[in-house]
Amino acid sequence: PQLVGLSPVVWLLIAGLLVVYGFLRWEGRLAAAGKEPLLDPAMLRNRELSGGLSMFFAQFLVQAGVFFAVPLFLSVVLELSALETGIRILPLSAALVVAASGIPKLRPTANPRRVVRVGLLVMVVGILMLVAGMDPGANAAIVMIPMLFMGFGLGCLSSQLGAVTVSSVPDERSTEVGGLQNTATNLGASLGTALIGSVLIATLTTSAIAGIEDNPAVPTSVQQQASADMASGVPFLSTTQLRSALDDAGVAESTADAIVDVNEEARLDALRVAFAVAALLAIAALFPTARIPRVAVGDKRGSS
Repeated sequence: PQLVGLSPVVWLLIAGLLVVYGFLRWEGRLAAAGKEPLLDPAMLRNRELSGGLSMFFAQFLVQAGVFFAVPLFLSVVLELSALETGIRILPLSAALVVAASGIPKLRPTANPRRVVRVGLLVMVVGILMLVAGMDPGANAAIVMIPMLFMGFGLGCLSSQLGAVTVSSVPDERSTEVGGLQNTATNLGASLGTALIGSVLIATLTTSAIAGIEDNPAVPTSVQQQASADMASGVPFLSTTQLRSALDDAGVAESTADAIVDVNEEARLDALRVAFAVAALLAIAALFPTARIPRVAVGDKRGSS
């Protein structure tokens, strides 16, 4: 009975994993029989290819998570317009382009493994700056430097990973590599958004419920009703949206003020935890970097 009551998302994950397993088994049988598979599973045993794909996955996992949380801070917490939010994120794009195009030109024989590791560490620094900046007095300026760090880190990865994966197999397999790259990036982006979004909402719900239950300014009857209503999840609301909803519900002004204060603190708690998880993901991505080669593509000097 407990299995039947699982979330549809869990069922989809189970079904998806079974489909992937069946697909790889089928493709392996085709390759063993001398037929032309859509994807030869033996390619995944290539150390450099699997390392590059892991990094593509990790890059978009972290990137999507940060891209999910930062606009929430700017557009919901600070209530900036879409244009203002985009301007605050622009430093990331600028730094990414500069790093991705500048590193191959300035250091064409740079150690790919070292560049990727530096990129991940720079991203971790940028994300931790966001964690530290999530306080009640925070304004839009606190995201500028972290976005520069994030952009430079992502640019470091972008400058190396494509060359690493493509050069790891013969030219005739490049189309398959392209498909694997797209799969890794799409999967990373999807899981990154889902994971950080789930962590953020779960933390927001827990913090909001605890804050209301512990706040003496909120009447007991309101605490009980709020706890029941929020048990299934608290929406990430701006102060304006929350005040409007409380006014429509006829909540007393003093109680509304207390609830708004709780919501503001809970939002910051949720963002801190979400960014901290993104930092942990970026740190975890350092481990598979051992599969990235030390020698740049086209560098004939040998490994160092």
